[in-house]
Amino acid sequence: MKQDIPEDGTLLPLMEEFYTIQGEGFNTGKAAYFIRLGGCDVGCHWCDVKESWDAELHPLTNADVIVENADRFPGKAVVITGGEPLIYNLDYLTNRLKERGILTFIETSGAYPLSGNWDWICLSPKKFKAPRPDITPFANELKVIVFNKSDFKWAEEYAAMVSPNCKLYLQPEWSKSKEITPLIIDYVMANPKWEISLQTHKFLNIP
Repeated sequence: MKQDIPEDGTLLPLMEEFYTIQGEGFNTGKAAYFIRLGGCDVGCHWCDVKESWDAELHPLTNADVIVENADRFPGKAVVITGGEPLIYNLDYLTNRLKERGILTFIETSGAYPLSGNWDWICLSPKKFKAPRPDITPFANELKVIVFNKSDFKWAEEYAAMVSPNCKLYLQPEWSKSKEITPLIIDYVMANPKWEISLQTHKFLNIP
């Protein structure tokens, strides 16, 4: 998947980029430029961007061009997501963004080594390919997607691994939200260290 992608991260398989409002987790409601990289082998069956999985489908794009595009917008924050963005070395891209005064956020499953210079790390662990233990201490936010009742116990296992200052979120998987959301409400009321994250961008009908 990475055979033609330079290890220094100067070229990255760009699936899409767009300016929008963050819809999930701690930074919900804030303007941000999203950079979605292609390539993922985590394989969540409920993934809503499965077209991101095959990196070969997405054009290798100069990281400097991505930075120029992001810098055109007034919201000086970038969210790098995927796919699984940590498949790639993100040092170059994030350093160039920060040189422009742009905040750098990442959404990652944590399944690959941490690279990049980050203002905010959202760790969203997946059962299909567990996070690396050397990433969990750096998470600013733990966001667990709840698909069934067993995910609460699994979420607690990761809550025990992150730092005491890490924000903890439970988010219903969208296709099961009517069934799962009441369970999350009850769980958070009983365990108030957790908060609820909703995919507000879907309610707002924005990317």
